[in-house]
Amino acid sequence: MTFSLFLVFCLGLSWFPATGMAQEEESIRLLEKSAEAFSSVVKKAGPAVVHVRVEKKTAGDVGPDNQSDPFNDPFFKHFFGPSFKHPSVPQSPEQFKSQASGSGFLISEDGYILTNNHVIDGAEKITVRLEGDQELEGKVIGTDPQSDVALIKVSDGNKLPYLSLGDSDRLEVGEWVIAIGSPFGLDRTVTVGVVSAKGRSRMGINEYENFIQTDAAINPGNSGGPLLDSAGRLIGISTAIYSPSGASAGIGFAVPVDTVNRVVPQLIRGGKYIRPALGIEVDEGINQRLAGAAGVAGVFILRVSPGSAAARAGLKGASVTRDRGIIPGDIITAVNGKGVDSVAKLFARLDDFAVGDVVRLTVLREGRTVEVDVTLQPGGA
Repeated sequence: MTFSLFLVFCLGLSWFPATGMAQEEESIRLLEKSAEAFSSVVKKAGPAVVHVRVEKKTAGDVGPDNQSDPFNDPFFKHFFGPSFKHPSVPQSPEQFKSQASGSGFLISEDGYILTNNHVIDGAEKITVRLEGDQELEGKVIGTDPQSDVALIKVSDGNKLPYLSLGDSDRLEVGEWVIAIGSPFGLDRTVTVGVVSAKGRSRMGINEYENFIQTDAAINPGNSGGPLLDSAGRLIGISTAIYSPSGASAGIGFAVPVDTVNRVVPQLIRGGKYIRPALGIEVDEGINQRLAGAAGVAGVFILRVSPGSAAARAGLKGASVTRDRGIIPGDIITAVNGKGVDSVAKLFARLDDFAVGDVVRLTVLREGRTVEVDVTLQPGGA
């Protein structure tokens, strides 16, 4: 009996190291498979990623040494957002020619390229560098400054590689993502991270904000490049970072591909995107103050435009009393059952629909919750 127990004990001791080694080998195999998967995505998607170089006239400032100040470049200001601190330098206004660069990617074999609007805004000349260092002149097809999306086109008479489109709505927080671009002019630089959050708004970057947040390193020059899922499908356009210092801080933002899918067809047809609208006036700053004071999560209607879709539906704006007090109007708390707690989120919800669609608004009116159906009208051009 004693011998049997001793034998079992010895066998157990020999089994534990073997099990540990097997687990370690399995972990290594999983890492190798992950590396192979990332490499495969880059090999497939890389040829469709392009470098975009622009020349533009910029109304900037010039210091005592007569050198243009890059911190005043609109491209620089947009990418780093409102958090970046401008160094104090004595300056005088002057107009000068400047060059800037970013990234882009092909979405069709006949040369349609997506990038950020802030990359090509105001460009006098656009040069697109394809894989193999072939350079072609780019032509602007259309832009949507509010979502920071731009469509340009090149042509060399050949079929070009392009990216397949994914579905950002089905994307889950924590999923792997891959960013490819040209940070600091270094073509087809690859970084990997995860989806940190979805639906980010109130960042002060674009008028319409519904960003994917990622910790994949995004730096100057990545703007306009693709953010891909683990299968190599486009799920966003890298557009900005949050960075007080100017370096990547692991907080990057991308325009979701679902926004792109709505915007691009109109850009191809008419060069601009007409958003669905209610016909109301709202303001993010005022809304935050009113929501905080009232303790209500929603969007306060400041004014209803006469003859608008909102007016026909009976929505009410704020009013001013004789003693200059303000009586709040309707407060929109949801669109088709999906909550809205900011102007940016309201815009994002409406952007899921088309002009002519009927949406049901949940509205707080004089302390009562009511539902109002509104037929969406064309927004401003």
